[in-house]
Amino acid sequence: MSVKVILADDHRIVREGLYSLLAKEPDMEVVGQADNGRATVEMARDLKPDVIVMDITMPQLNGIEATRQVLAGDSGVRVLALSMHSDKRFVAGVLGAGATGYLLKDCALEELVRAIRVVIANQTYLSPGIAGIMVQGYMSHLPEAEHSILFILTAREREVLQLLAEGKTTKEIASALTVSVKTVETHRHRTMNKLDIHTVAELTKYAVREGLTSVEG
Repeated sequence: MSVKVILADDHRIVREGLYSLLAKEPDMEVVGQADNGRATVEMARDLKPDVIVMDITMPQLNGIEATRQVLAGDSGVRVLALSMHSDKRFVAGVLGAGATGYLLKDCALEELVRAIRVVIANQTYLSPGIAGIMVQGYMSHLPEAEHSILFILTAREREVLQLLAEGKTTKEIASALTVSVKTVETHRHRTMNKLDIHTVAELTKYAVREGLTSVEG
């Protein structure tokens, strides 16, 4: 039986390259491709993949939050993060959300195939450089973790913040999250109070700095 894979990356050229690679593997099948985190969550629910190759920085919903939502709905799927970010905040964030592997985008394509086989076998795969980062973080006990956006804001507040930073209006956010406008406003006010930030422009800069979105404010 083939391993069913979803490719989630907002760059089409990256997805096409990964698709071409995996198409050569007789026991792997790419069953879907998504260009944003929210579409990835929906696709995972509909297609029931074995593995999702997940970019970290994607529009509408970043890879960390998408991983959290996918795994909340289906514990059987494996998430393999593929990112250009080696910062331990991203690594710790997506692994903490439940991903079982982390690869850097500058890795050899063959390493991706190996990583997929490893996570399918219920093991964790980390690129050599990422493994070193995690060891360093463990040794230092990640003293700054409590100041991370993952600890300061709730999952819903992070979703609202990302969409705000991407220029969505309150009504558009309410529609995307299927909540009321008042609920969105409440999340925004709480986020501003927690972060001691008082303008959307400052919120956008914060979201970009924390890796929640790549949109430049």
